Amino acid sequence: MSRIKKLVLVIAIIVGINIIVVGANILQNGLGGWDGRSVDQILGKPAQEATYNELAALSKSEVMQLFHAASSPQFAQMKGEYRAKLLNVGILSDVSGYYTNHFFGPARWYGKAFFPFEKSRGWGYNIFAEEVGDGNLKLHRTRKMDTWVGKSEIDDKDSFHLVYRAYNDGLVNSMHDEVRQINDTLFICMGYMAAGGGSINPAPFVIHQSPTQWIGLDKES
Repeated sequence: MSRIKKLVLVIAIIVGINIIVVGANILQNGLGGWDGRSVDQILGKPAQEATYNELAALSKSEVMQLFHAASSPQFAQMKGEYRAKLLNVGILSDVSGYYTNHFFGPARWYGKAFFPFEKSRGWGYNIFAEEVGDGNLKLHRTRKMDTWVGKSEIDDKDSFHLVYRAYNDGLVNSMHDEVRQINDTLFICMGYMAAGGGSINPAPFVIHQSPTQWIGLDKES
């Protein structure tokens, strides 16, 4: 076999494995869409009492059911800086985590921030934490996005949308997050990008804790 044929074979194998893994990750979402259960029923407790730990204990299909059951937050309430965490569910969770913490920004992903600058449109940014010794963190504020409330690309309900297209190049250009509310300090979110298959293959994460003051970008981007 020639070197070129070997290279083509290796590429074909890599592409095939990627298709299989992405397909498996999509199947882990579950089939048939929302099954009609409420947020309280999925969590087994009132939504107002839920914490990140309850969401982290769910399977990927249950996380998707929770997203379907939850509703969009009011646009004006999403104001300030929030902590955020990935949910370690699905066969691609380690890949998603590695990308988010090593390639998405200048340091480990730490949170998101939003501000409703207009009645129905605003913008925000991501927060990254760099360890600088003695347990101290240096926070970086970058990766700007536009925000609004509108119909989801995942189902037929509204979501709070974070769209990166206007301010970012490369893989991040197609990044799109959707946010839905569990309670006043906990939000279930789905992030997706074109390279991963778009909205049929979202990566779940959580925004949590009471927001702190909006600071603004380190620099305009």
